[in-house]
Amino acid sequence: MKHAHVKKVRDCVDGVLLLDKPVGLSSNDALIKAKRFMNAKKAGHTGTLDPFATGLLPLCFGEATKFSQDLLEADKTYLATVHLGVTTNTGDTEGETIATAEVNVTREQIEAVLPQFRGPIMQVPPMYSALKRDGKAYYEYAREGITLEREARPVTIHSLELVAYEAPFLKLSVTCSKGTYIRVLGEDIGHALGCGAHLNALRRTQVGALTMDGMVTLETIGAHAAPVQLLAPVDALLSTFPSLALTDELAKRFLQGQRLALGKEAVTVPAELGRVRVYHGAKLLGTGLLQEYAILAPERLIATKA
Repeated sequence: MKHAHVKKVRDCVDGVLLLDKPVGLSSNDALIKAKRFMNAKKAGHTGTLDPFATGLLPLCFGEATKFSQDLLEADKTYLATVHLGVTTNTGDTEGETIATAEVNVTREQIEAVLPQFRGPIMQVPPMYSALKRDGKAYYEYAREGITLEREARPVTIHSLELVAYEAPFLKLSVTCSKGTYIRVLGEDIGHALGCGAHLNALRRTQVGALTMDGMVTLETIGAHAAPVQLLAPVDALLSTFPSLALTDELAKRFLQGQRLALGKEAVTVPAELGRVRVYHGAKLLGTGLLQEYAILAPERLIATKA
């Protein structure tokens, strides 16, 4: 007698996992593993890390996926190790060496070139990237030996500090806007120093307001008896926004998608306009936009479980 294949029932899991992504794993593979460990129905990541990079990869489960876009837009902080004197075709350790040069660079010379990379800069995206042209990723063209003309794009380097230098390796701490390629930054610094460079190692230490505090490895998740306990609550993604607590009646109306006039209600309204996180007691209802005259417009709502 044949056994019918029983499809595994996955759980409704809500929350944020601060994963310490290991080297050699794509962000998507890391997500698939974590999702399997959590037995979760729905999950997504918040901006990829290259396979050779490690560090903070926030994974959103269930209702948290509604807020993952904010992390894609958020500033990121990295610890980058740049290998001077060796240029690769990918700009990192994954590629083949295409040029070498002697490294006679002093710490003073490095400190002298860094200011030109701080603040708003223009950056040409690398050929080995997932950006697309005519429906095909740049890296696919690159693997065929084709180099496309690429337009420089504006990015912002909020801070760039030299952490350590032991030739030929220099370690940098970088906080930057979304869309910044640290590989390209490393190459450009090597170019400015006249010896070329590639990115030897990259570790992400912060995404928006999320830091390495509470970060866990895949091994920890796999060995945990109840891995769901490792999740931070959904509002861990919203900690930078002011909060607002609604009464029973207002909470009901908010969840029905109604705009609320809070001027005369018994509600403490934050001073600044813009996005707020909205609660009923300790329960997160979602985010709203606080507009003039204390009008609260629902934005993204959490599905309420009976």
